[in-house]
Order: sequence, then C-alpha cells, then structure tokens
Amino acid sequence: MNSLPLFPLEVVLYPDEVLPLHIFEDRYKEMIDHSLEHDTPFGIVLQVEGKLKQVGCTARVSKVTETFEDGSKDIIVTGMERFRIEQVFHHHAWMTAEVEPVVDLRTPADSSLVDRLIAQHIKLLELAGRTPSPSLYENRDRLSFFVAHNAGLTLDQKQDVLETRAESMRVEYLIAHLERFIPAVEEAETIRQKVRSNGHFKDFPPEV
Repeated sequence: MNSLPLFPLEVVLYPDEVLPLHIFEDRYKEMIDHSLEHDTPFGIVLQVEGKLKQVGCTARVSKVTETFEDGSKDIIVTGMERFRIEQVFHHHAWMTAEVEPVVDLRTPADSSLVDRLIAQHIKLLELAGRTPSPSLYENRDRLSFFVAHNAGLTLDQKQDVLETRAESMRVEYLIAHLERFIPAVEEAETIRQKVRSNGHFKDFPPEV
C-alpha cells in the first residue's frame, strides 16, 4: 500500500491524458511545490458535493507554464495509473491517502469493436467541426481512455469508465454511449442549420 497526496477536483483524469490546471489555493500550491521538489506524483480524484470517489488517477507535473507573484501556478499534468483509496489522512495541509493500484483484467477488446469505436469517435469529432486523423488512434494499449476524455460523457459516466477494469468492457460501454449520443448531436446540428438558413422554423410564422 502506498501513501499519496490527494487533489480533489470536479474532474476525472485518465491514464496518459494531458490536463492543464491553475493552482491557486495555498494548500495545493504547497502540495505541488512538494511534488516538484521531490519529483513525486499526486492523485487526482473526483469530488462531487464534498464526497470523494474511491478511484482516481495519479498525475505527474510535466510542465510549469507560468508562475505568478502570489505563488499560484499554471501547470500541465499527465495522468499515469489508477488507484483505489483505502484510507484518507490529514497529516498535512492537503489530504493524503493510503492507496492500492487498480490493475486491468486481461481481456483485450475485439478488434472489430475497436474499429467501430474509432469510426464513431471520428464521426463525433467531425460533427464538432474537427478533422481527426485515424493515426491518432494507432498503437494505444488503452484506447478507451483516449476516447472517453472527449466523448460527451457526464462526470458520472467518465468515472464509470475510470473504474471499469477491462478494456473490452470500456470499449463496449463507449460504443453503447456513442450510439445514443451521436444521433442527439446530429439532431441538434440539424436544428441549428435550420435556424441559420431560415431565421425561424417554417412551422411558426415570422414575427410581425
């Protein structure tokens, strides 16, 4: 069991995800300074209405982009590995926890399902006005985490993905989500296009 400083946020961080953060609270400025000085990770864990989730992701500061006069910082962190909180302590200004690693079961996703998820995600990004390259998805052992951080998931859904211990199950979860989510995005885009082209819906008379 390992001891880990905790940074509770309304954010779900995934392994290999890059996340910018602004550090301004004194206790977390101290925690980040400690992490930088000793080159040690800390744990980002979702906190909703004061309640901590039990599974989070370790993070390491990959870059300090700006330091301000009051000691606050803009930093970039990279997600590393998942952990489960066993016990929380308050030995410092910040929380620490005894944690255990969360290890995936050896159940790789079926290649046909992986291809389907990639196609769905590319379609979603194209609807959002982006043109992703298929090469972005190559050579990723945990493709599900790469997709999940930008797939229109709620915080609870993101946490579900984080806690799921099999790549095959995460891929299936995301496929089911995108099968529901993409048609809703397409419908919303159709409505926006109608508004742009007509100025009003044909079912309603123009204002006089």
